Amino acid sequence: MPLFLFLRHGQAKNNVERILAGRTKGFPLTELGIQQAEQIGIFLKPFNISKIYSSPIERAEHTAKIVADSIGLTCTVDERLTEIDMGSFSGMHYDEMLKKHGNVFLKFYQGHPVVETNGIETFTNVKKRVLDMVDHCLKKHVGQTVLLVTHMDPIKSMISTILQPKPELLYEMIIRNASLTILKNEQSSFSMVAINSMNPERYSNE
Repeated sequence: MPLFLFLRHGQAKNNVERILAGRTKGFPLTELGIQQAEQIGIFLKPFNISKIYSSPIERAEHTAKIVADSIGLTCTVDERLTEIDMGSFSGMHYDEMLKKHGNVFLKFYQGHPVVETNGIETFTNVKKRVLDMVDHCLKKHVGQTVLLVTHMDPIKSMISTILQPKPELLYEMIIRNASLTILKNEQSSFSMVAINSMNPERYSNE
């Protein structure tokens, strides 16, 4: 039975500094993020992965390459897995954004006008491109397990498509760095297998 493994990138500089990096360059993995990628690479070995696709953003692509080396595959970059465009908020500190504009994170999931007004990619568009990527994989890798290395909101968009949670729940949901969200495709329908799956020792340390 084919699995879709969505992997969020390891801890990056923007995560530590609480910066809305979006697609801005210059936010690599931290040393801890590299270690997380190495650990999840070991964790992924038994999954019999056939193909790895990655977001083109540095922190995700680096994570994908570390994992690919660990399991003996190469990775292919695909723009459909990229981070959301943060528009005029790119490079802004979380606290500054919240002070000036309120909870834009929640408004993003609600489809609030502040999102498009500030040039932020809509959640609807994120869903569209991620679903297009999944459809591509279903056709190209029939019956195979595929790993998609990406970012929090593309992963949440897939969760949202399956579970249809309220915006408030999506906002509260945290996808951990270098954790897996595992989906099963069965009879042309997806079901959730796991969220935030990772090396056991991390559960007690985070």
